[in-house]
Amino acid sequence: MSTSPAQAPTVPAHVLPHRTPAQLLVVARHGLAEAARTRPDGLRYAAAHLAALRAAAALLAARARPAPTRRNRITSVWVLLAAVAPELNEWANYFAAGAGKRAAAEAGIPRVVTAREADDLLRAAEEFVTVVETALGLAHQPALDGPHPLRLGVSDAAPRPGAAAA
Repeated sequence: MSTSPAQAPTVPAHVLPHRTPAQLLVVARHGLAEAARTRPDGLRYAAAHLAALRAAAALLAARARPAPTRRNRITSVWVLLAAVAPELNEWANYFAAGAGKRAAAEAGIPRVVTAREADDLLRAAEEFVTVVETALGLAHQPALDGPHPLRLGVSDAAPRPGAAAA
């Protein structure tokens, strides 16, 4: 769904990110990878939540236009997301509900989240980042790690079907 600049919802100028949506989504993907590698449950939860925040910021950067306002009012990214992209309201509510746990985990409070909660949030954040990428027309292309597994009956030297010969 694209919103023309004339129709774009406004948000306080000081809350708009200083990166492009594509840059924010790259940072979000890096955050997801970091979360997947992190063993302590609280830190995994916090890293996944931050990745989702960055994806929300990407959507705000793409769809909202700045409006001059006073800086004295704190506004949650999740509240802004619901206003700018009402179709993502359920996602905004889900991640807003986990913000307190993320803050507690970042503060080092032990056992604030379980392994299950951290894993569930990581999966949700991965899905949310993909939803945002799709909404912005910026599909993620995973990096290829190492050699591809060989298919049965195909040797290392044989070209893949459809591949140009070198």
